[in-house]
Amino acid sequence: MLRLFCKRKRKENEAFYKFFKNVLGFEPRRTDLYEIAFIHRSMSKEAPQGHRINNERLEYLGDAVLGAIVADYLYQKYPYQGEGFLTEMRSKIVSRKNLNQLAHKIGLSDLVRYNKEQQGVFKSVDGDAFEALIGAIYLEKGYSFTRKVVVQRIINMHIDIDAVLHQDWNYKSKLIDWGQKERKKVAFAVVRTMYQSKQGLSRREYEVQVTIDGQPHEKAVEYSIKAAEQLAAEKTYKKLCESGQIQPTE
Repeated sequence: MLRLFCKRKRKENEAFYKFFKNVLGFEPRRTDLYEIAFIHRSMSKEAPQGHRINNERLEYLGDAVLGAIVADYLYQKYPYQGEGFLTEMRSKIVSRKNLNQLAHKIGLSDLVRYNKEQQGVFKSVDGDAFEALIGAIYLEKGYSFTRKVVVQRIINMHIDIDAVLHQDWNYKSKLIDWGQKERKKVAFAVVRTMYQSKQGLSRREYEVQVTIDGQPHEKAVEYSIKAAEQLAAEKTYKKLCESGQIQPTE
């Protein structure tokens, strides 16, 4: 029945199967499930029962599955590293920015359906679809198969772990350290909380703003306060570098 809401043109259908075969290495059986994984909420379809068909539920599931797989992978890869290192590495890999770039790199972004007239409004369409895809694979194939796909076809082939290891990440700490050296008070505040509630599931987005000596600086929106703080700190830090208030080597 759901297939009625997910019809593709022949050319799109060919791209769909080519993506699974060439990128993920398997042929999907529950194609209706994967079709839904590529439907952004801005292109929601209404089913006869009245609920909306989009990838938000699959995204919710995929987020949890992907986090577990990456945590497991890092635990095995770095047997002598502590919790802090592992947590930071996982955060880098599954960050919204990284997932957006990854989805574009593997060609997933070409399959996502969203309202292009509102393109500037949706900042994480591709990353959300990537998580939804992982959720769909998990539902059809189970955890072991999904882990194999993520590790062998995604991490090993498309993520440079050494580059991630040396990637600047904790801009919040860097900004706070700079503030302490310059005797400036750096603070982070949640200025807005947005709620999304669909099909019985609620999800929050947090908008965080950086202030320095009480003066407002950059803002950022993410699904967790910690992630929003990091993104706002990164934007503020880079702005201060551009203005010469922070030396880029710091």
